[in-house]
Amino acid sequence: MTDPPDTTDAGSATDRLLATARARISTVDAAEAFRLQQAGATLVDTRPAAQRAEHGEIAGSVVVERNVLEWRLDPSGDHRLPDIDHDRPLVVFCQEGYASSLAVASLVDLGLTDVHDLAGGYAAWSRAGLPTV
Repeated sequence: MTDPPDTTDAGSATDRLLATARARISTVDAAEAFRLQQAGATLVDTRPAAQRAEHGEIAGSVVVERNVLEWRLDPSGDHRLPDIDHDRPLVVFCQEGYASSLAVASLVDLGLTDVHDLAGGYAAWSRAGLPTV
């Protein structure tokens, strides 16, 4: 195991938490997330209903709001979503790609291995002109 990155000059405690999380997770850009989705990955939208209503949604994504994410995606949990195939990649996103980084780190802590953060979140996906609803 490698030592965590030196984050002593990373700003606030939240900035340091985010930097530490991002140093240990997989991040993909919008084009790669789309490629993964086309190959069978599940895209997981963690945004609250108000953000989805205001900005739109990624076609084919599954909504699992952040406050229940760990319970719904824990493959061994009693409250897991039965339709999530943990043998396929998961790509998690939020609006801008900050909360999803922390969410992916939490899922890695639960033991998920093929889980990725969508860099820039829904906003990056939308800017790339990828399918939305």
